[in-house]
Amino acid sequence: MENQQDTLRSDIYLLLSALYRQSPSSEVLAFLAGLEPESAASDMQKAWLALIEAARNANEETLVDEYQELFIGIGRGEVIPFASWHRTGSLMEKPLAEIRRDLELLGLEREAEVKEPEDHIAALCEVMAMLTQEEEGLQQAFFNKHIAPWFSLFTEQILRAQHAAFYLPVAQFTQTFLTLEQVRFSENTHSSKSKIKIDVKNVTEYDPTQP
Repeated sequence: MENQQDTLRSDIYLLLSALYRQSPSSEVLAFLAGLEPESAASDMQKAWLALIEAARNANEETLVDEYQELFIGIGRGEVIPFASWHRTGSLMEKPLAEIRRDLELLGLEREAEVKEPEDHIAALCEVMAMLTQEEEGLQQAFFNKHIAPWFSLFTEQILRAQHAAFYLPVAQFTQTFLTLEQVRFSENTHSSKSKIKIDVKNVTEYDPTQP
């Protein structure tokens, strides 16, 4: 059961990474539109239902414009998806250096074609997707250090953004899921004293056809 839960957590992190890396393709939208969440009422079920409904009503071309306005803009978008900005008020600051150092310890490196700094929310979600298969203490340490301090500031920025439409339920879904993760890791207070050793290189791309 634990492995099943960790697989689901990994899939959700990969989904979030895909949604924040670029505007969703028709394949990603079709994947979301075809999902059927569990029937038991919960905050996550509500978040899933809103995201699924948004995907079913979405237009791929319109989403390209929305993503551009939100995350890229002219000079800067309405929403900043980088940890350094939310934690220090500037880009390319100490949080980015700390993430790069920890990724090096993890044996992870940025792919050549990826241009965004490693403190982009999409990159951090990809890392967490892989760490779900590792010991709990390692997941806890990475999440609490690099995601917990700023994800609410990020999602709140989306919820206030003038051009946010499809990304409103995406932000709510993100907030709901990462809050559950925060509770999980705050309750699990044990930590690992051993060196970080994970034999993985590069981040694989999310395949929305594989649920």
